Amino acid sequence: MATLIGMLVTPAAWAETEQPITVMTSIKPLQLITSELTHGVTETQVLLSTNTSPHDYALKPSDVKKLKTVDLFVWVGPGLESFLEGVMQNSQNALQLDQQASIDKIEYDEHEGHDHDDGHDHHGNYNPHLWLGPIQAAQMAKVISDKLIKIDPEHSKEYQANFQSFILNLDTTVDSIKHQLEPVKQHGYYVFHDAYDYYEEYFGLNNLGHFTVSPERRPGAKTLIDIRTALQSDKVYCVFSEPQFTPAVINSVMRGTDVKHGVLDPLATKYRAEPGAYFKFIQDLATSYSDCLTR
Repeated sequence: MATLIGMLVTPAAWAETEQPITVMTSIKPLQLITSELTHGVTETQVLLSTNTSPHDYALKPSDVKKLKTVDLFVWVGPGLESFLEGVMQNSQNALQLDQQASIDKIEYDEHEGHDHDDGHDHHGNYNPHLWLGPIQAAQMAKVISDKLIKIDPEHSKEYQANFQSFILNLDTTVDSIKHQLEPVKQHGYYVFHDAYDYYEEYFGLNNLGHFTVSPERRPGAKTLIDIRTALQSDKVYCVFSEPQFTPAVINSVMRGTDVKHGVLDPLATKYRAEPGAYFKFIQDLATSYSDCLTR
């Protein structure tokens, strides 16, 4: 009888009952990258909901339960998601990207205005918005792919193929962005907060400054006066706000000027985790820059 049952339960049947690994990321951009790597194997979940900022999020008991039950949780580090620092300490299922030596980070020195109250540098004085840089995106994808292969070796071929596809799509998108941004590279602009260094340095854009280093900090009076003065010249083409934060201070500073107002969404809030979404996200950032920097 046992032999008969064994014959009836085919390998395909066993595969169908196999539970895929559970993967979660802290924020949407990391979900978009990781989803490309888990495509065809498992779905990647995200902790923070749309229009929620990691800069001021408060962890709920239900969040802690989720974090402890997934097979892999991917986050940047306490420099971005400070609310995760305690619960992630000594976690066995977490992949902290800012601890990976193979991922290049833009570091600040003490003279660059990123003082110890800016909300980013309590755990290393660097810009934590790693997903906005093409180089860093490729490096993160490699680190995540390697981790997936380690914890789920049965699907190593799928993860390897997905990583190669990610790199090919990234290269194609980057070439398109370079062509799109070439005419506006020299045009000056201001951003709401200091998030875009990786993107701007890679594509050679002309960021004149920011309203605040971190969204939870209100812009200082001197900063607002300096920006207001700069907007009176013809060197500033655009001021960018972000959808997560009310642009009242930006509207006030811009009032009475001819400078254009654009929107940059560093957290990819409007994108569904589906194939190609990450590449569309960084391409759409280029369109936001290009549209607002063109007179």
